[in-house]
Amino acid sequence: MDAAIEDGVDILSLSLGGLSFSFYDDSIALGAFSAMENGILVSCSAGNDGPFNISLSNEAPWILTVGASTIDRKIRATTLLGNNETLDGESTFQPSDFPPTLMPLVYAGSLNTSDPNIQFCTPTSLNKTDLRGMVVVCEIGVVARVSKGIAVKNAGGSAMILVNPRIYANMTLAEAHVLPAAHVGYTDGLKIKTYINSTTTPTATILFKGTIIGDDRAPVVADFSSRGPNYISPGILKPDILGPGVNILAAWPVSVENNTNTNSTFNIISGTSMSCPHLSGVAVLLKSSHPDWSPAAIKSAIMTTADVVNLALNPIEDERYVPANIFATGSGHVNPSRANHPGLVYDIKPEDYIPYLCGLNYTNRQVGFILQRKVNCSMESKIAEAQLNYPSFAIRFGRSQPISQTYTRLVTNVGEPVSSYVVEIVPPPGIGVLVEPSNLDFTEANQTLKYQVTFTRPESATNTTVYIQGYLKWNSGKYSVRTPIAVTLR
Repeated sequence: MDAAIEDGVDILSLSLGGLSFSFYDDSIALGAFSAMENGILVSCSAGNDGPFNISLSNEAPWILTVGASTIDRKIRATTLLGNNETLDGESTFQPSDFPPTLMPLVYAGSLNTSDPNIQFCTPTSLNKTDLRGMVVVCEIGVVARVSKGIAVKNAGGSAMILVNPRIYANMTLAEAHVLPAAHVGYTDGLKIKTYINSTTTPTATILFKGTIIGDDRAPVVADFSSRGPNYISPGILKPDILGPGVNILAAWPVSVENNTNTNSTFNIISGTSMSCPHLSGVAVLLKSSHPDWSPAAIKSAIMTTADVVNLALNPIEDERYVPANIFATGSGHVNPSRANHPGLVYDIKPEDYIPYLCGLNYTNRQVGFILQRKVNCSMESKIAEAQLNYPSFAIRFGRSQPISQTYTRLVTNVGEPVSSYVVEIVPPPGIGVLVEPSNLDFTEANQTLKYQVTFTRPESATNTTVYIQGYLKWNSGKYSVRTPIAVTLR
């Protein structure tokens, strides 16, 4: 990262991450802070440890933390059962010569009930199994999905159906399998296993239908996309944004089908390592269009203009096909066109992070390690995490927090010079949200105005959930600037 700074780059894209560490012990956070001080936006993967809460990587507020979502393309592989039921799945391998005739169908878990791993089609479990001419149902887990296909093929299997565990729900992946295959969701997997148990001669085949465009459920938060809350700094909402990260087609160094007579090598893979560079590309476009914008201004533009509905205009869903919560989506799904014209931005200067870091109760040495210079926090002001001029709010109401909390924000006009904004508030259930003033009137470009927000939890509140959410939005005739609100009740 230091070399990139020396080279004068504008954007750093890091498709990597690890366990959560305090920022002074986090090599990516340390390098990213130096980059940010030099005007470089750092875009990082949120991590692939979802769908569990508190599973994030790269939680520092000076990093753009990117979760993953689906796109509207499916590479369809449909399972046809002997009872004529069809179940849509996916596979990148689309053989043109696979016969549509029904073949014997077997659940791998029933082949040897004394082997707990055989349901996962591990190479060791299937090593001495004769599966010639069969369609084999394999559970996801233990070994890689493509490796299961290799094991099935080596045992003589004709095709494979991959079924999700409950935790991964409806998320399916198109992968370069070595034999005809279909990856189906948890509910469809149950239907297949129910059918197998209903007859003495279960049969199935796979119908390959190629690329299907137009899934209006997209974007769906990927099952693997890491979730908040932010463990290291709970007062900063993470992830920041979602981007395309499921079944992404891109260049690959080798031929996945071992074709030695081609230079055209591609693969389809999934992960927040795919969504991160999408956001890095958007950041490059914004930097090109607005070369004077700081990393924080670019982040703000991306976050406050994000989409919160899918292509069907329903709330963005998670892998269960239920509305995704704020710790899965962050601000929402990136909308590059709108991000180029955000109206207002929440800017943060490098020195603004000093009172934030001191407010985390880091020692002078720890803060100095991040800043690469000496700092005396006793001589600096300290702020609560939620006071940082971030384009979102993460509020906590617990035994140690007051029932009323007030924070300020500064917004800079990057839209029409003369413009007026009116606040719209959708408070988290049971939480009072008061914004003052309720109107912002700008008279020139790059003018900065301040507002404050008071969050109140009435003593009579009876919330039974730990996490609740809402938002506030500044609307003008031309722009809409949305700021999500996450509240933790503990």
